[in-house]
Amino acid sequence: MSCTLDKVLGDARTLLDRLKEHDTAAEGLIEQSGALSQRVQSMREVGNALPEKHIEDSSEMQELTKCKPHVLLTQENTQIKELQQENKELWLSLEEHQYTLELIMGRYRKQMLQLMMAKKELDTKPVLSLHEDHAKEVQSQVERICEMGQVMRRAVQVDDQHYCSVRERLAQLEMPTPVLDQTGTAAC
Repeated sequence: MSCTLDKVLGDARTLLDRLKEHDTAAEGLIEQSGALSQRVQSMREVGNALPEKHIEDSSEMQELTKCKPHVLLTQENTQIKELQQENKELWLSLEEHQYTLELIMGRYRKQMLQLMMAKKELDTKPVLSLHEDHAKEVQSQVERICEMGQVMRRAVQVDDQHYCSVRERLAQLEMPTPVLDQTGTAAC
């Protein structure tokens, strides 16, 4: 027999509804008994106020009023006692359900805590290894970027030197060369 949380909660709700119904029924019975008591009292007053010529009818009425309310009250009294007993049983059942629910929830919380702790240990290892792998990859990429930066700086230096030498060479070519005379001196 499996006992689920929903089933326990459903049973608790059903028990609570029944308790409310029984309380309402008991209050109704109490009100009815009060109304009957008032009717009996009024019947007694009417019976006492009857004239002497109706004494026989009055005595019969008094007998009926004595018998019927008493029977009705004892029936209602037994019903009230039965309802009170059932109410007590329902309260006990509700308390048992609450205790069971607390026990189940305590075990559930304990198991979830254990599961979370175990999962936490399991989850951190892959995350840490992934993080370390990612950090290594980022580090290698940073090193490659630094190497490429050095190569680019060297290329810029070589290019600048080549540019300067080309400019110098062009400047030399653009300069008029002095004409030398036969003696090797420059003629103006």
